[in-house]
Amino acid sequence: MGLHGVFRSDGLTSVRKPCTITAMRCSVYARVSTTDQNCESQLKELREFIDRRSWENGGEYIDTGFSGAKASRPALDRLMADAAKHKFDCVAVYKIDRFGRSVLHLNQQLATLGSYGVRFIAISQGLDTDQSNPSSRLMLQILASVAEFEREMIRERTLSGVRAAI
Repeated sequence: MGLHGVFRSDGLTSVRKPCTITAMRCSVYARVSTTDQNCESQLKELREFIDRRSWENGGEYIDTGFSGAKASRPALDRLMADAAKHKFDCVAVYKIDRFGRSVLHLNQQLATLGSYGVRFIAISQGLDTDQSNPSSRLMLQILASVAEFEREMIRERTLSGVRAAI
């Protein structure tokens, strides 16, 4: 496709350049807390999400056996490093609590992704940090708080069960 001249009514010529559209590169992140679980159902949904949009899979980052309360996890750390290198345009997770269960860590990670120009999408919750979607960013904060609350309730019940068993 070459350049095309457009002749204007004032007798001047302007040049239109061909438009190049590149596919969105979307990485996926999946996590389970214990080693007896697997991420296959999350990954299946995430892959289908990317395929439906004709996006390119920018890589899969999978943490197995790591709590969402941990700020540092091997695959998450690789994902953040690759985001800094602009290896992808967005990160998709199945649910926000798969990415993290700490409001502080989640806000820090999302701010970091945003500073790299990387979009964050929680596909099952309809959340997208795209700049044109402020209501989604609000819901993201609310659901992050709920995820942290759930983690604390699980921790409390576990400790209570351990005390009762002693």
